[in-house]
Amino acid sequence: MYGILGKTLAVAVLSVLASLAISFAFVPMLGGRVAGAGLVMTIACPIAISIPASFLHFYQSEKLHLAHAALGRTTRELADAYARLQEQARRDALTGVLNRAAFMAGLDAEARAGTHGGLLFLDIDHFKAINDRFGHAAGDAALARVGALLSSLARDADLVGRLGGEEFGLFLREASPERMLDHSQAIREAVEAIDLRAPDGTPVALGISIGAFHCPPRFAPAEALAAADRNLYRAKAMGRNTVVA
Repeated sequence: MYGILGKTLAVAVLSVLASLAISFAFVPMLGGRVAGAGLVMTIACPIAISIPASFLHFYQSEKLHLAHAALGRTTRELADAYARLQEQARRDALTGVLNRAAFMAGLDAEARAGTHGGLLFLDIDHFKAINDRFGHAAGDAALARVGALLSSLARDADLVGRLGGEEFGLFLREASPERMLDHSQAIREAVEAIDLRAPDGTPVALGISIGAFHCPPRFAPAEALAAADRNLYRAKAMGRNTVVA
């Protein structure tokens, strides 16, 4: 408000000065002189006209500026909220990793881009027994801990997703077969070392079986995932808590 008043007074002063300049320039040319009531009118008229007019102008301009600023903030907040909703729609609520649809979309994009890498199909061992013995809270905790572990071991360029139930997928972008196997063993050992407790404090042993498949450039996502799934089945047939590539 002080800014509006300051601008209004500045306009009033300039109006008075302009009025005086015009009066002293032209009135003598017409044979008159600026004095008395004429001088008062020369000063009073521009003040009476300029102050309300300029105040209203500056007040409306300020309101419009504030409205534009508020609209800009609202637009940014809506855009941020929409981005968060989009990201949430791509995430599995329990584990925080990509859901199946988002993981498959990312895998398809990598295939179209000609990327090669290691594809892992992972399954928590004896998960039904964990739920049956320790309760679903322990099962949910196991899923959350494994999801967080997979995310922590992955790079930003890698894809980590929950494919359903106790199954996870991981695409190691541009990983060599050797790195794929090393990473798989690191995951297996890290899952085995998770200190998970049931609600009553009983330790819950965890293991994970991993089927790995190295994807060449321009691979077919569905076929690659099926190959990794076959290797996962072999890993389970070999006694679980192992890696087969």
